[in-house]
Amino acid sequence: MRVLLSGVVGSTAYGLARAGSDVDRLGVFAVPTQELHGLQRPAESVVSTAPDRTWHEAAKWCRLALVCNPTAGELVWLPEELYEERTSLGSELIGLRQCFLSAGAVRSAYLGYAGQQFRKLQTRDTAVPETRARAAKHARHLVRLLEQAVGLHETGELRVRLAEPERVRELGERIAERPQAAEPLLAEAERRLDRPGVLPHAPDPRPVEDWLRRVRLANLTQQPCAS
Repeated sequence: MRVLLSGVVGSTAYGLARAGSDVDRLGVFAVPTQELHGLQRPAESVVSTAPDRTWHEAAKWCRLALVCNPTAGELVWLPEELYEERTSLGSELIGLRQCFLSAGAVRSAYLGYAGQQFRKLQTRDTAVPETRARAAKHARHLVRLLEQAVGLHETGELRVRLAEPERVRELGERIAERPQAAEPLLAEAERRLDRPGVLPHAPDPRPVEDWLRRVRLANLTQQPCAS
């Protein structure tokens, strides 16, 4: 596979990493175009845990980004120093990042993911040290997702690196101890997301489609026909 764009994501990108934290990587790759025309479709994602990395095929990544998947979408909003591989097509993809955004998808995806974290918090026994640490991680994700959703809605920009990571960490600890403390945050985020924002009603898939076609052309290897 040909990697078009990849970078360090997760806690390192958010500014929440500490000694011993995992280093997560995310990337977009393209398969040779001719492989898309056989009986067996190539894998759309490649995931490993040693090291921790997730690579999505170009078309799949675009589909995820067009519904504002928070995990996939952050790849095109990283601080410059966190990119590890960046081809010309990868730079073009970064330039298209606004095309993927829409108000309804941001609200649905980010609140949906935050809600998942909240439900996990409600079912964890924080008396167990390992479970408490996991709960604090869920709580940090919840706070981050809500702040990023509101930021996207109100400014049209995704801030991957948190402005106040220590405040988010401390707030996560309090919410892990008492999950109900997250309820006002969820309510406030919903209230702000219900107000008019700067995002369009729908994404603009046309430039994305054009980009994907250029990816296919760039990875097309013509084979001579058998006589």
